[in-house]
Amino acid sequence: MQYLENEYLKIAVAEHGAELSSIWDKKRNKELLWQADPKFWNRHAPILFPFVGNVVNDEYRYKGQTYHMSSHGFARDMEFDFVGKTDDSISFSLKATDETRAKYPFEFELIVTHKLEGNKVNVIWEIKNLSDSEPLYYSIGGHPAFRCPINEGEKRTDYKVKFHDAKDLEYVLIIQATREVDHECPTKLTLNGDILDITEHLFDKDALIFDNNQVKKVSLCTPDGKPYITMDCSEFPSFGLWSKPVIDAEYVCLEPWFGRCDNKGFRGELPEKYDEQELAASGSRTIYYSISVN
Repeated sequence: MQYLENEYLKIAVAEHGAELSSIWDKKRNKELLWQADPKFWNRHAPILFPFVGNVVNDEYRYKGQTYHMSSHGFARDMEFDFVGKTDDSISFSLKATDETRAKYPFEFELIVTHKLEGNKVNVIWEIKNLSDSEPLYYSIGGHPAFRCPINEGEKRTDYKVKFHDAKDLEYVLIIQATREVDHECPTKLTLNGDILDITEHLFDKDALIFDNNQVKKVSLCTPDGKPYITMDCSEFPSFGLWSKPVIDAEYVCLEPWFGRCDNKGFRGELPEKYDEQELAASGSRTIYYSISVN
């Protein structure tokens, strides 16, 4: 585990999955990241790469060959190499191995950096295509879980989600039997202004998925409506809002994604997958989102 702190926050990042594992708020003297209680969900903030969500029957096709892939890809379950640490950042790296090539036939490097900036954690991903002749196809996303509630005597259902500058939001759901997205049946989200109440049954049908760059900035709010966590994910086309559909699961996930589960009925090749990203031979790309503690 590697640690980093400033006058506002102290964070911890694990070598396993390069996973952000703690956000300690010094002002409140509280932990704000979910602490992976296995009774409900045994992760903190996994990185989803090179797939976000599931593929149908846990398999996908590329250049006529079928490959097997588990939910959310493999990066979250692999040991990353520690790259280095500065006064305000920690970096880890994952490169293609024989193990990854057997299920994902691409040469890649994923560099994950967590950088402190005042009361903000910047989560930075650099994806590199190490092949000098073939494109790299991938999806990537975040899955951080935040404590909800954060105060004694409160319940998750007392809390709220604030969608900044958002109007007429609509979401799609995952078909549980196949893990496909029912993209042809969007549902309008009922808001009170820009506020969504976290009701007891909000997550009964799994994650609420917002496509088409609808969600650019989102906050979790205490019962008085004041934000305590704000995520800026303005460059991400899709966003997922999720928790376990049991009232005692005291966390909510704010999930920025490039790519997601397959659309209903999709049986094409990897480059045709919904919002699949392409990186040219020898290319690189940097993507980031931020978590502010309010």
